[in-house]
Amino acid sequence: MINKTLLASATAVLLSTAAGSALAQKDARIERGRYLMDSVVACGNCHIARGEKGAPLFDKGLSGGMVFDIPGMKAVASNITPDPETGIGKWTDAQLAKAIREGVRPDGTIIGPPMPVEFYRDLSDADLAAIVAYLRAQPAVKNTVAKSEYKIPLPPNYGPPVKGVKTPSQKNTVQYGKYLAQIGHCMECHTPRDQKGQLVKAQWGAGGQVFPGPWGESVARNLTPHESGLKKWTDEEIAKVIREGVGRDGTPRKPPMAFGWYKNINDTDMKALIAYLRSMKPVAFAGK
Repeated sequence: MINKTLLASATAVLLSTAAGSALAQKDARIERGRYLMDSVVACGNCHIARGEKGAPLFDKGLSGGMVFDIPGMKAVASNITPDPETGIGKWTDAQLAKAIREGVRPDGTIIGPPMPVEFYRDLSDADLAAIVAYLRAQPAVKNTVAKSEYKIPLPPNYGPPVKGVKTPSQKNTVQYGKYLAQIGHCMECHTPRDQKGQLVKAQWGAGGQVFPGPWGESVARNLTPHESGLKKWTDEEIAKVIREGVGRDGTPRKPPMAFGWYKNINDTDMKALIAYLRSMKPVAFAGK
């Protein structure tokens, strides 16, 4: 006969082990999301609440409010904390994932620039789930932000639904670096735009965009291995300017480059990013 006490004990152990495994997986997912958010993806560079002079208000977290008052729009970064009234607290995981990777809110409206949806479409399923888990784990902050206003037409969508995206293997350094550059939307700023505001793919990474702000004006640099770009830079110099915002000649770089987040990019990912930048087609600087 089966000893009921032993059976109950064994069942309890199995359930406890399964629960512990699920908790460990959840913790690992949140930790991956934390790393992505605090480094290469750098969502806080736009979504963190800021004071009058643009100083980050870390106690208010990702509760939004940053204004992008540029030609064609006056966009306001949304509150992406789990507050149910002013944030994403009532959104399901699937709705939040769709908003990030496809630019569609739960009510069907389209999220406009500067949200880099075209780049986030490359987020892998695993990394997207990690970011969603991390956002869910954040403190809810009540902060009502103004609605974005656009003088330019928004697209009906950013493409067909995205699913089934795998994270590239780190063994393929260049391919993995390209993935990181995409989800970090590096080329959104470092590629020139045409008169319609579209990225000029023939000059991918050639810089030239001008960004006005409290810092004055900053000009996106050429990230390609051209003479006017990174050809003569060492890997160490590239890593330093990304992480610290200090050029090879010692001059400080200006925002909106997210140095406060990029400083957390680990060595493996930095090596992959640099390998990808070196693999790009050399293109002359697109600025003045």
